[in-house]
Amino acid sequence: MKALVFPGQGSQFVGMGKELYDSRKDVKDLMDSANDILGFDIVSVMFNGTDEDLKKTSVTQPAIFLHSVAAVKVVNGLGAEMVAGHSLGEFSALVANGVLSFEDGLKLVSERAQAMQMACDINPSSMAAILGLEDAKVEEICAEIEGIVVPANYNCPGQLVISGETTAVEKACEALKAAGAKRALLLPVNGAFHSPLMMPAQERLAAAIEKTNFRKATIPVYQNITTTAVSDPEEIKRNLIAQLTGPVKWTQSVQNMIKDGANNFIEVGPGKTLQGLIKKINSEVSVASAI
Repeated sequence: MKALVFPGQGSQFVGMGKELYDSRKDVKDLMDSANDILGFDIVSVMFNGTDEDLKKTSVTQPAIFLHSVAAVKVVNGLGAEMVAGHSLGEFSALVANGVLSFEDGLKLVSERAQAMQMACDINPSSMAAILGLEDAKVEEICAEIEGIVVPANYNCPGQLVISGETTAVEKACEALKAAGAKRALLLPVNGAFHSPLMMPAQERLAAAIEKTNFRKATIPVYQNITTTAVSDPEEIKRNLIAQLTGPVKWTQSVQNMIKDGANNFIEVGPGKTLQGLIKKINSEVSVASAI
């Protein structure tokens, strides 16, 4: 069975999507329409901006979404039987499986990005990648640290990202290294994504989601919060809202997709990050880029 997977923040690069834009009128029209929807020239930033320009959350998230949806248009679904997205990538997955229109998806992604930036400004905070420890040990140590620090991204076995108040994250890194972590690296982000500190963003995103039309999925989406196949639009909404303050359970989602028959994973969007993670989760499955 074939599964489409969609990357999240961090997979962006200058020039992303330009080849598709230059070679296909349908992609050019789609990307140009994004400029009107967003109210700024995102295509110019994607093609000609700097790395710093692209790192801004308000630009990064819609840019990755736009590239991913354009790639779906090119491959025309590839006969996939399930989809999943890593954090932001869940919105791309929901356009690919018919739950959201492109315009509604882009508006929600833009609102999400702005809401997350607002939450970051309210609560200075950070994230760190923890390598070489069992998930349960990371969970145990985070629970013992004073302040807010929680597991945020279960990326693959031995790679878990933690998120929270900067001081608490730093203390957790020291404790995790003492417990045997190979590395504990602070990430170059200015916020605690997928933690309770995103509560202000969650409230704002929830209001936008409730005003948006969600259709029944044509093929199931394996959502970050539940890690299982979901098709009901109301359940998809609840899970999208919960995702902002809850962890991205990517390892568990991929394991469940494989359990349900997936053996061919196609990454749709910029970069190859998810292919590497999936191979570490299960080395026997096939992985490839859509374009």
